Amino acid sequence: MSDGLKDRKQIHIGYNLQRVREIVGMKQLALAELCGWSQQQMSKLENSEEVEDDTLKIIAEKLGVTPEFIKNFNDEKTVYYIQNNNTFKDNSSTQHFKPQINNGSVDQLFQLLEKYLQDDQKKTAQIEALTRTVMDLAEEVKRIKGDK
Repeated sequence: MSDGLKDRKQIHIGYNLQRVREIVGMKQLALAELCGWSQQQMSKLENSEEVEDDTLKIIAEKLGVTPEFIKNFNDEKTVYYIQNNNTFKDNSSTQHFKPQINNGSVDQLFQLLEKYLQDDQKKTAQIEALTRTVMDLAEEVKRIKGDK
């Protein structure tokens, strides 16, 4: 047996598929639902050494990669590719992505953080005012009881 044939037999497409899914940060159930399958079907595919090309094409599209990418999986290349090329589209409410932050997202996150901080400051001021009012009322009650 030649080394090329031996290497070829060692490729486990299901394992490669699972690793790409995990690196993307998607749960097995979420990917299954995006593909229109059950979690059990997805699990079976991830345990299969071979996956039909049409099936692999559907899965690859949902993961934002190519079928060839999954077939030629390499941990380091996968991480690099996903970090630099994937645009996590919101196709389903069941997606479980770890979002990638780009420059536009940083600005949006900053604006959102500023809004939360402003809301927090308003709420803190309201709580302080309410606390002062309660303390004033408590003092008034003490004074009234002391006058009797």
